[in-house]
Order: sequence, then structure tokens, then C-alpha cells
Amino acid sequence: MDQLKVAVIGCGNVSSVHLAAVVNNPRAQLVAVCDIKPERAQAAGEAYSVPYFTDYHDVLALKPDVVHICTPHHTHAELTIAACEKGIHVLTEKPMAVSLHDADRMITAAAEHNVTLGVIFQNRYNPASLAVKQAVESGRLGKIKGARMFVTWYRPDEYYSKSDWKGTWDKEGGGVLIDQAIHTMDLMQWIVGEIDYLKSAMANRTHDIIDVEDVAEATIHFKNGAIGSLYACNFYTYDAEVFLEVHGELGTAVIEKDKARIRIQGQPEERVYAEGDHEVVGKSYWGVSHKVQIDEFYQDILNGRRPQIDGDEGRKALEFVRACYYSATTGEAVHFPFNEPLGFTPPSLTK
Repeated sequence: MDQLKVAVIGCGNVSSVHLAAVVNNPRAQLVAVCDIKPERAQAAGEAYSVPYFTDYHDVLALKPDVVHICTPHHTHAELTIAACEKGIHVLTEKPMAVSLHDADRMITAAAEHNVTLGVIFQNRYNPASLAVKQAVESGRLGKIKGARMFVTWYRPDEYYSKSDWKGTWDKEGGGVLIDQAIHTMDLMQWIVGEIDYLKSAMANRTHDIIDVEDVAEATIHFKNGAIGSLYACNFYTYDAEVFLEVHGELGTAVIEKDKARIRIQGQPEERVYAEGDHEVVGKSYWGVSHKVQIDEFYQDILNGRRPQIDGDEGRKALEFVRACYYSATTGEAVHFPFNEPLGFTPPSLTK
């Protein structure tokens, strides 16, 4: 196979980076787009001169090699499983699902039908993230002692009122953690290591029109002995730069947005910046690495390799998020692996 036939399901905001990556990859051919909103489907279809549909079954009937899933969170499992059953490879946006049960169903479907499942966590491919990961794994920071992360953004009520699925437990799967903070949570557990247990709290302080959390904090105990802290909110006065710090016996590494600073005792500070030759498509806080991950995913399929962020790997960030929700709801510490009760849904947090 020299070229992959690719379809994109979901033509909302994030689809722009997926579509741009598809049409700029010589090993991929965009064959269809789909959205339940006819005007979105038509706009994308006409923009890229491909057939457009409003029913994903029509797209799967075309038998593309790969589908990208860029739809609301709660639909990811249904669409992924349907594609797997047709023998179609799947690359889904984060979070892969709204529950661990659904994530496990997706992983099982991919395995049973011998197809590749990938999950978008593009920030792992940022030069800053890779530099900090390497600094930890190489031992340059020494034994890791702790980590802390902050995601403090601003989302007005209009952000939620214009959406028919955001701000809900059943459709979005939560609030600031599963939507805004999940990328940094993924980086934290990927860089620092496996989580042993955590204790968290959450609340809705300012968004009366939603049921989910707009602020959360957690203390995370890692299996290597490090202790981490998390704070996330989306009622900050502006969109502050995402912050993740990892500190060890010999040095400290910090990621701020798409830059990194690494300070090793007795050595000059090392700075890593985003590569300048990537075009920024879509919202700036998505970064520049969607295309890098998508290109690699295609190459993995063509070469029969397991992708770096497959279903099992993509599930880890969701487990982190869902464990925080369960701990905050029950008041209990959650140990990993987290055996999420089937059907668990936090209560409405709106007062």
C-alpha cells in the first residue's frame, strides 16, 4: 500500500488541523468528510473538493483505510468501534472516551479486528516536551522528587452556551480537567512516571450554566516516590501559559506553553523552543505538533508498527482524569490501576 485513503468525521474547530495534515501528506488521500451539521459538512467538502456526508455510516461504507474522529467526546467510542468493525484504522482526538469502560471497549474492538487505534496527544511531540522527557529518562535531573502543573485559562459562559455538548458529564465527560488540563496531565504522567495514588477536589465556582467542574486540584503520589500537585481552572482572568515543572536531586525542568528550561546544577541553563518551520493551523494553544503525530501515525500503519500513543497509552490520561473525578466525588484516595465503577458519573456541581 503506497497511499492511505483517509476520511475525517467531525468538521468542527479541531478538524482544521487534521484536514491540513491529511492534504499535506503525500502518503494520504482525503476521500470524504462528515458532520451531523449539514452546513459544516458542506463547507469542509467544498473546501477540499471531496464528498461530504452527514451520516458516518455512509463514510464507513466507502471503506477508507483511516478515519479521524474529531467529534464530541461522548461519540468517540461508538464511532471508533463501528470503524474497527469495518476493518478501518482510527485516530481519535482526546479524550478517547468519557469513561474507562468505553475506552476499554475501543481498545478491545481494535485488537479483535486487527486495526490500529491512535489517540491524539500532540504535545508529547513538542520539542520542549521531548527535551524534558529525555532529561528525566537520561538521569540528568537525578532522582525525581516532585512535579507541579498549572492550567489556568479563561472560558466565559458563552464558551458553553454556544455548544450543545460542552459542560456536561454525559457528553463532554467533565469540565476543565477533561477539556483543558488533560494534555498537561498526560505530559505529567508520561514524564514523571506511573501514578500510585491520588487525592483530589473539584468545584464549580463561576459557571452556573454547566454541571461540571471549572476548578480542580490534586495531590499525586507516583510509584517512584515523587509527589506532584495539580491545579486547573477556567475562570482565570486570562489564558496563562500552561506550566509543568519536574524537579530532581540534580536539577529542574520546566515546560511553559511550548518552551522548556532545563537547569542542571553546575551547568548553564538550557532552553528549548518550538521549531520554527511548522505552520500553526487552528487555535494557537493547540501547538504545532498535530501534523507530526498524524504523519507518524500514517507511517506506523504503512510499516505495520504500533503507534507511540495507541489506545492503551491514550487511556492513561483518561484514567488520570477519571480518578480525579472519583476521588473528588467520594472524598477517597484513588489507587492505580483505577477500577472505575461501571456507570460512575459525578453529581451536578452547580449550586
